[in-house]
Amino acid sequence: MTAAVFIAGTDTGIGKTHAACTLLHALRAAGYSACGMKPVASGCVETVDGLRNDDALALQAAGSAANLPYALINPVALRDPLSPHLAAAHEGVEISLAPMRAAFDRLSAGHQRVVVEGVGGWLVPLAPGLFAADIAMQWRLPVILVVGLRLGCLNHAQLSARAILADGCHLLGWVGNRVDPAMDAPEENLATLRELLPAPCLGVLPHGVAPAAAAGELAAAVSAFTSVVLG
Repeated sequence: MTAAVFIAGTDTGIGKTHAACTLLHALRAAGYSACGMKPVASGCVETVDGLRNDDALALQAAGSAANLPYALINPVALRDPLSPHLAAAHEGVEISLAPMRAAFDRLSAGHQRVVVEGVGGWLVPLAPGLFAADIAMQWRLPVILVVGLRLGCLNHAQLSARAILADGCHLLGWVGNRVDPAMDAPEENLATLRELLPAPCLGVLPHGVAPAAAAGELAAAVSAFTSVVLG
C-alpha cells in the first residue's frame, strides 16, 4: 500500500529539500520504493528540456527511479524566484491543485512511499485563497516539519506547529536541520524544541553531510511513516 507525507518548513532556505532527499534515501534503505515530489517550484531555469528547478531535480535523483518524468515530480514550474502567487502572476497563470493532484496520484500508483515537499513556509500563498498548506490539508497528508537550527528557530518552529495543528493536519513529527554550524548552544536549543513542540523529534541532520550519508539519522521518521497509509 502507498503512504505519503508532506514536508513543511519553518521558513524558506532551511533545508526542506535536504531533509526530503535524506528521508527518501532512508526509505529506500529500508526496502521501500520511494519518490519525491515538489508540486510547486519557483525560480526554475530554462533548459533544453524545459523549465527545471534544482530542488525538484534533487528529489528526482534521490528517488527509486531517477528516470521519472520531470512533470510528475514538479507539475507547476515557474521562472521567477518569487513567492509562487507572484511568479505565476508574472507568467499570466493561476495555480490550482488539480494538475498537482493528477501527478501525485500517478506517483502514488507506482511507489510505496511518496515524499511531498512544500514551498517556503506553511502559509506561502499560491493563488487567491490558496496556500501551500492546502496541499497537505486537501490531500489529507500528515506533516513532518523541518526546523532550521539557527537563531530564531524556537519561535518559528512553535508558530509553524501551531498553524499546522490549527489547520487540522496531523503533525507526525519534526526534523532538526543544522543549517548554521556556528549556532550558539545548539544542544540546548534542541532540548527546548523537544520540550515545546507538540510532536516527537524524528531526527537531527548534521551540517554538510550528503543525504545518502545522513539517511541513518532519520530511522525514526521511517518508522513513523509506516503508520501513514493512503485511503
